[in-house]
Amino acid sequence: MRNEELKTLSVIVPCYNEEKSVHLFNGAVIAQLGRLDPAKYDYELIYVDDGSRDGTMERILGFAAENDRIMYLSFSRNFGKEAAMLAGLEHANGDCAIIMDADLQHPPALIPEMLQKYEEGYDQVIGKRDRKGESGKAAFFARTYYKLVNRMVDVKLVDGAGDFRLLSRKAIDAVLSLKEANRFSKGIFSWVGFNQVYLEYENKVRYADESRWSFKRLLRYGVDGIVSFNVQPLRLCVYLGGSLLVISMLYLLYLFIRILLYGIDVPGYFTTITLISVLGGVQLISLGIIGEYVGRIYAEVKKRPLYILSAANMEPQEQKRGRNESDR
Repeated sequence: MRNEELKTLSVIVPCYNEEKSVHLFNGAVIAQLGRLDPAKYDYELIYVDDGSRDGTMERILGFAAENDRIMYLSFSRNFGKEAAMLAGLEHANGDCAIIMDADLQHPPALIPEMLQKYEEGYDQVIGKRDRKGESGKAAFFARTYYKLVNRMVDVKLVDGAGDFRLLSRKAIDAVLSLKEANRFSKGIFSWVGFNQVYLEYENKVRYADESRWSFKRLLRYGVDGIVSFNVQPLRLCVYLGGSLLVISMLYLLYLFIRILLYGIDVPGYFTTITLISVLGGVQLISLGIIGEYVGRIYAEVKKRPLYILSAANMEPQEQKRGRNESDR
């Protein structure tokens, strides 16, 4: 008979080309999970292979063959970390779930403390890394980004708080109820709310290889954060257009008065070129902002699946619930 007090912890691990580090991560996280009180917690470790091109999936299959608590989901191609986290949450059986990376930047040693906070009643226990070891340039841009974003978006994003967090089943269900295709999980986690607490941990470098966050990817991620949870950029276009209209009207009034006082003055090439350049730049920026929103609407309307599985050894929770209801 199942112990009603026994809870299940799901550990969700998105992976992309982590062949060099996933075996070390697996050993470290299994060691921590093995220390949990078996009378209080059972666990499942869910690896989500995001279309890796190296031997990551082969290593995961080896882990699963040796431990029946290790589950895996393998994508047909690279769909991105957002899709991998969503897949893990949709398949998780746990009363709570921890999302963490396989590159050892998220310390498995923090799992017991996260569970302790969960037992205290917190629905989100969020790992918050410090900025130690980062270059001054990287830290400056990060702080600037969060200050800018938090002035524009409708949710609060905390510097250093990322995807490494524990979610209660209540929080998981709330996240899964949001069906949007353009997912910015950091904003979604903040938007659903519930009781939250932060656990600070030391910033660590990747165990193998360099960070895959190129400037282009960081820029795209930053744009996602700004446009996913507000329409402030569109309002900025309105404010900017209105300001330029007022300036233009004042300038025309100035020219009209000057013509009345001194007659028509032929020179004006520099002014004309400046106005054309400024107005053209503002129009192109405005069109780009509008295009971002239109593109997102286009993606939502198509309703394509956010990921496609090529292999798995578990079923999504929704499918299990549907089968159980039909059996009744």
